[in-house]
Amino acid sequence: MKTETIEILCCPVCRGDLELTAFETVETEGRSTDVIRGILRCGACGINYPIAEGIPNLLPQEKKADQ
Repeated sequence: MKTETIEILCCPVCRGDLELTAFETVETEGRSTDVIRGILRCGACGINYPIAEGIPNLLPQEKKADQ
């Protein structure tokens, strides 16, 4: 997932803004950054959406209060 993509994504549950936490990234030839592993977290409802192998999973997950 390209880091620039975060600007156009929103939470599929409440349409809140998503915050990116990257665990593994790579630089591309165009000097952009791709996220390989990480989490997109909704600041409004607190749901986490994992990023695995560069692909964000935006299917609604269970809300976890402790995260």
